[in-house]
Amino acid sequence: MAKCDQGYPCEVCGRDVEGVTDSDLYLRYVLGEVRLERLHLQPECHVRCRPVVAQYIVHPSFPPVACDGPFDKRTLDPSFVRSEEARVTRGWRRLQALPTLGLSIPEYPLSVTPEESS
Repeated sequence: MAKCDQGYPCEVCGRDVEGVTDSDLYLRYVLGEVRLERLHLQPECHVRCRPVVAQYIVHPSFPPVACDGPFDKRTLDPSFVRSEEARVTRGWRRLQALPTLGLSIPEYPLSVTPEESS
């Protein structure tokens, strides 16, 4: 059976990642952290199964995720945390909108805003 016929199992919990809106891989792609030509080579994971990133999503539709340990945002510099919350939440909101935007995969990533590039 072809990989696309088998689904895309989460490398953390083992359950299928049902759609792009729940994909940590596509969230990282939207954020510019994964290049298009590497997308098919990266493992898949649910957004909530990767708390080191998910903890920065701050939105009423996304229940908070805790990330215990050295990467817990509660132990990090508040200005860095605010910046990451804005960046990752913006990416997650884009991810949620993708099914209705009619974009091709190369158009998924967000453009970098001036405050994100500094």
